[in-house]
Amino acid sequence: MIHHETCPICLSPEISHFLSCTDHFLSKEVFSLCQCEKCGFRFTQDYPEESEAGRYYESDDYISHSDSRKGITEKAYQFIRTIMLKRKRRIIRKVTGLSSGNLLDIGSGTGHFLNVMKTAGWSIKGVEINDGAREYSATRFGLDIIVPEEINTLTPGFFDCITLWHVLEHFHEPFKYMMDISRLLKPDGVCIIALPNCASYDSEYYGKEWAAYDVPRHLWHFNSSAFSFFAERNGFKITGNLNLPFDVFYISILSEKYKGSRFPMISGFFIGILFSVRAVFSRNRNSSVIYLLRKSDT
Repeated sequence: MIHHETCPICLSPEISHFLSCTDHFLSKEVFSLCQCEKCGFRFTQDYPEESEAGRYYESDDYISHSDSRKGITEKAYQFIRTIMLKRKRRIIRKVTGLSSGNLLDIGSGTGHFLNVMKTAGWSIKGVEINDGAREYSATRFGLDIIVPEEINTLTPGFFDCITLWHVLEHFHEPFKYMMDISRLLKPDGVCIIALPNCASYDSEYYGKEWAAYDVPRHLWHFNSSAFSFFAERNGFKITGNLNLPFDVFYISILSEKYKGSRFPMISGFFIGILFSVRAVFSRNRNSSVIYLLRKSDT
């Protein structure tokens, strides 16, 4: 188990227990979340070593790796993903100003996003740790996805855009990946990072049952100010942020399921509507936030 005596982001020793969360998805184990009193960053404490983390993903129901469609929650995820793939494509075209270019997706899962971008005319590359997801990408879409250990073989300064859609929170070495991104991104390139927002309305409402804590798969739990500090430490500046509007519905439905709600789909949908409306007036309270990063001039 990995234990932190200081905040992993700002290195302050002023950390304290915040919540005890259950791994509702798989192991039913309980993990502690700590919070830094200085920067507000939250992180999972006493989480498994990277060599042991794989067993917490070993389920056919882990959607981003298996493409499962068995239950209502999984079907809702698939429906929402279809809509969001088009939105992601539009976002990339808008923020890069390009209709085609070189794109790297880190944590590419089963390859649906990369396939959309390839079809749109982009030259794509993916990085994925899970063997089954890489095999699915190759079989379903004909994609050539590399393992994380091969990221050093990629050409420096080659990519116009690098994306991480809900994957940075999983990494045992997030600072190393940010160094890789800086090395691989063109001087005027854009890095797009989507993350759950632990300062969201739904996070406050659900507390320890908030599905996006997803311990111990999610190690880092950012709010906007903590992520801004993290980006600056890694030589990036945030040039804007957007939201993933459907994330709150999926997370609320799953959180209702974890709470033991009798009708999680119905209650989660209406709670999602409530939080979506409230977040219109405060983007930093969205369930998820998309951060747009460029390299700092200094």
